[in-house]
Amino acid sequence: MMQNESLNQPETLLLPTGLRLSYVAGQLALVGDEQQYGKPLSVDFVTGKAAHRRQFGGGRGQLVAKACGLAKGITPSVVDATAGLGRDAFVLASLGARVLLIERVAVIAALLQDGLRRAGQAEDTAAIISRMTLCHGDASQALAALVAEAGVDPQVVHLDPMFPHREKSALVKKEMRLFRELAGDDNDAPRLLEAALDVATHRVVVKRPRKAPPIAGPAPQHTLEGKTSRYDLYVHRSLTR
Repeated sequence: MMQNESLNQPETLLLPTGLRLSYVAGQLALVGDEQQYGKPLSVDFVTGKAAHRRQFGGGRGQLVAKACGLAKGITPSVVDATAGLGRDAFVLASLGARVLLIERVAVIAALLQDGLRRAGQAEDTAAIISRMTLCHGDASQALAALVAEAGVDPQVVHLDPMFPHREKSALVKKEMRLFRELAGDDNDAPRLLEAALDVATHRVVVKRPRKAPPIAGPAPQHTLEGKTSRYDLYVHRSLTR
């Protein structure tokens, strides 16, 4: 489901030189030189890694689920204010949460919209997609207005600002290079955190590299660490059944 400002037709969106949007195997994809950017980038919630994670990812034991407060008898609504390719939002929705996805880069939002449309037509994922709402807008500038317009309860706000990935996989590096071409670095992350703290009714969770400093601003009250990343938690009050 798409709310707020409608996207232009994909072919009319402005792209950096050397990149283009086209349909590849029925999926809207961002295509560039494979030596520089890797394979075409698209959003697929039905097959591949998303399907494997949905079936075998560990349920509510996953780090993102724990950070967002999903527990036995507790399923908060979540605003993913830096939606990206929607991977974390899809995990949360697959666990029962209603998720508002906010993405400010029009090209990435177009990929998301196409992925949601296709997954909404697939038997295995239609119910999950029904819990996901996509909004194209800048959360650092207008988070409160975007949430109000979508009519969601922002119990949890999830943030995953861009940071320098250090994974060894060349594919990941190329994918992140592609993202930076479109979005740049999130230099306004402190402003986004401030907006999230104002809007969230219960908690804000921020994904960071495991050894990176917190975002400038208030100190997180809690952290959850994984192998390569961690979540900083800013808690207003406890989530209850």
